[in-house]
Amino acid sequence: MANYEGQAVTSRDSEVRSGSMIFEPILEDGVFRFDCSANDRDAAYPSISFVNSKDRDTPITTQKVPLYTPTFECLLEQQIVKLELPVGTSLYGTGEASGELERTGKRVFTWNTDAWGYGPGTTSLYQSHPWVLAVLPNGEALGILADTTRRCEIDLRKESTIQFVAPSSYPVITFGPFASPTAVLISLSKAIGTVFMPPKWSLGYHQCRWSYLSDQRVLEVAKTFRKKSIPCDVVWMDIDYMDGFRCFTFDKEHFRDPMSLVKDLHYSGFKAIWMLDPGIKQEEGYFVYDSGSKNDVWVQKADGTPYVGEVWPGPCVFPDYTQSKVRAWWANLVKDFIPNGVDGIWNDMNEPAIFKVLTKTMPESNVHRGDTELGGCQNHFFYHNVYGLLMARSTYEGMKLANEKKRPFVLTRAGFSGSQRYAATWTGDNLSTWEHLHMSISMVLQLGLSGQPLSGPDIGGFAGNATPRLFGRWMGVGSLFPFCRGHSEAGTTDHEPWSFGEECEEVCRLALKRRYRLIPLIYTLFYFAHTRGTPVSTPTFFADPKDPSLRKLENSFLLGPVLVYASTLRRQGLDKLEITLPKGIWLNFDFDDAHPDLPALYLKGGSIIPVGLPHQHVGEANPSDDLTLFVALDEHGKAEGVLFEDDGDGYEFTKGSYLLTHYVAELKSSVVTVSVHKTDGSWERPKRRLHIQLLLGGGAMLDTWGTDGEVLQLILPSEDEVLKLVSTSEKNYKDRLENATPIPDVEEVSGPKGTELSRTPIELKNGEWNLKVVPWIGGRIMSMTHIPSGTQWLHSRIEINGYEEYSGMEYRSAGCSEEYSVIDREPGLVVLEGDIGGGLVLKRHIYVPKNVPNAIQIDSSIIARSVGAGSGGFSRLVCLRVHPTFSVLHPSESFVSFTSMDGSKHEVFPDGMEQFFEGDLIPNGEWRLVDKCLGLALVNRFSVSEVFKCLVHWDCGTVNLELWSQSRPVSEQSPLRISHQYEVIGIS
Repeated sequence: MANYEGQAVTSRDSEVRSGSMIFEPILEDGVFRFDCSANDRDAAYPSISFVNSKDRDTPITTQKVPLYTPTFECLLEQQIVKLELPVGTSLYGTGEASGELERTGKRVFTWNTDAWGYGPGTTSLYQSHPWVLAVLPNGEALGILADTTRRCEIDLRKESTIQFVAPSSYPVITFGPFASPTAVLISLSKAIGTVFMPPKWSLGYHQCRWSYLSDQRVLEVAKTFRKKSIPCDVVWMDIDYMDGFRCFTFDKEHFRDPMSLVKDLHYSGFKAIWMLDPGIKQEEGYFVYDSGSKNDVWVQKADGTPYVGEVWPGPCVFPDYTQSKVRAWWANLVKDFIPNGVDGIWNDMNEPAIFKVLTKTMPESNVHRGDTELGGCQNHFFYHNVYGLLMARSTYEGMKLANEKKRPFVLTRAGFSGSQRYAATWTGDNLSTWEHLHMSISMVLQLGLSGQPLSGPDIGGFAGNATPRLFGRWMGVGSLFPFCRGHSEAGTTDHEPWSFGEECEEVCRLALKRRYRLIPLIYTLFYFAHTRGTPVSTPTFFADPKDPSLRKLENSFLLGPVLVYASTLRRQGLDKLEITLPKGIWLNFDFDDAHPDLPALYLKGGSIIPVGLPHQHVGEANPSDDLTLFVALDEHGKAEGVLFEDDGDGYEFTKGSYLLTHYVAELKSSVVTVSVHKTDGSWERPKRRLHIQLLLGGGAMLDTWGTDGEVLQLILPSEDEVLKLVSTSEKNYKDRLENATPIPDVEEVSGPKGTELSRTPIELKNGEWNLKVVPWIGGRIMSMTHIPSGTQWLHSRIEINGYEEYSGMEYRSAGCSEEYSVIDREPGLVVLEGDIGGGLVLKRHIYVPKNVPNAIQIDSSIIARSVGAGSGGFSRLVCLRVHPTFSVLHPSESFVSFTSMDGSKHEVFPDGMEQFFEGDLIPNGEWRLVDKCLGLALVNRFSVSEVFKCLVHWDCGTVNLELWSQSRPVSEQSPLRISHQYEVIGIS
């Protein structure tokens, strides 16, 4: 094994190398490793994403050669890899990424980031997957993995072209082209591993909140699920169960006896999952800190002392999971933690997230004394993206140590390619908005297309208050995601299914009963995902990869052979949904539970799916329960399907203790015969009744009963009778939709009647910009997205940040407490007013200037409408302060640049924190927020005569570029004004 410690890059800054990459076949036919040169191949660091790093480094014998060869350029210690594919190629993957499903035009940076309240344009989220799945025009597919742990730019802005940019040197691995996208994912799984086999109970519904503050509240929530007959299997404990946020401890007042709590939960059929963060409170006498210090396990600063960063408990130290001895230390802590009643563990904040620092994480100069097989002793820049993976691995191994007869269940926020071997994931701190509901489908699918099939969003949204219809609609589609959990932030209203009124409660009940009926199918899909690497849920185009019309569908997905079609628009229920079906036979079905706020379900012709009973929890199901098979014949009158069964936990299935049944159906002479074609495994078939439901179309079914394992037959009626059955079924279906009690379309509205005040954003869009303005709270600009670059310069939470004006002597925010009215609204223009008291109005024009169509203009003014007698016609002393809060996507690569009125040049970097500029030092009418990583600058132009002073304020992941007017009284004739505009330019 080579010594990877402190390895230097071979190319000099002035040296430019370029050309076609050299290749070696690895793993299996059709998989190739590419390097810039033989020296680069020898210099490459070990693979952390591969199950076995040696597989990446060991060539195989094959006659195949690559159909597509990447080119490279090495410049300034950066390796740029480009792969050009045929025109018409569609691009997917990029791991955990927001935005559209089809990724052409996007750019993603792999840098694990605490991305609270992310938007569709956020370029770095909680996980890193330097991977792209390309679907060629002919339906074949190719995958490409940049096997580097360091920050990597995935640039898909040029059509049919994939480009990776990361520090030198690293190999790229191509998979295919193979016949289908599924074949590529199977091949990928041979490299990075398949998903761990989840315990069956983990496929039920999970209920979580930050936080359930006592054991009594936990039991109250659990009892309400059972009382209301809403299926649920798991209750989660967020950080407040701990004693002062100290990991592996319990609050002595509110969680006095966790074992007793879990005993009560188990009695009612619930499991308990508890959170563990990596931040360990720096406190002598705290057993975890003392033990870690004694064993020298902490991440170090460059000077060799333990790094201390602020997280929930205050000053914290952090385990260095890159060392096997540290992983073993952590695993033993987990092992000792499990007997307290721990069924599963939630690893959060493991990007790792650090408070009160601009980068939101630990310094890149920190030192990890990693194992040689991981890359040796390296700085944090090298190991940052795999910190969460290694923590999840340690937690998983600790749970196995505690009980080798149980399958661990770990959920991780941060991850990397390969973390699916140890943990499930969720899509992080999303928002309670319709945009995030829509985006959750694509995000779950992208994770699946990147090798992580066990994922889902926080149903209903984490931040903000969901409305009844939003929550119900989200539960409808979320109940059919691989991982199904509701979760909400502290300070929000209750987000349990019954918290939104009877109508929403009923929709949630129906949705979760659907999920529990489909658990046999979902569990079977996970068995194949675990053993073969096949995906669980996939985009609709997987049904026909050759059909380009399916490749951008975002409100539907496949769960095996079941097509789920959902509405993600507030006023468009199922009854108004336009549905595009792939070619072939697709027969709709439901469980007599059709509702406008639930998705439509279709079964692919030629398929058989197993369906169970709608139990209240997975453990309530019994192998001897009735089993139903839904059968949809193809154009040849045939169908087939598979059911996997075992004891739902443990590893006996790896020793043959399971039952895998292959069912077939065939139509001959008006008789449909359903039988067992073959079986695998040593489990005996349970003695149970088998219910066959043959789909005819329009929701109509023929059914028969028998005994599972025996041959069953149905006689098809005449064609006219079938048509009558279909017609009757379609009418009944329509009647059910019309007679269903809809969830009220209630959106909280702020302000007096007669004014347009809404939570629903106003969209202001031209060819360059897309702005979303929420009138109801200070006329806040919630997002500012530059369309050509796909960069979202501003994305904020409604309650606190955003683009706003402050006014008043103490600079009290007119946005947080006063309400704005929309007084004019035209294409490309919105005018808002807010009463700020004392006869004053804060008025804002937001528009696209005709003379600068690539810019956005914001004119703000404080106007005196009526001032009191004796005032001399003047108001109180006021100041107008334009206060935008911009997201800093790449803090270490960003700065503010301008030339002052006196000609001096300034560059203000994040370590400058807060700086005022007054007099001749204010910018000469323009300043720029530069992101070197993006190669872009946000230019802010303003009138110098209106601005008295300027402020740059860097914070944790944000920067304020503030413009302040002078402070003075205002009259009707002398308003205060600040007019300014934004434009995005490229930089060299």
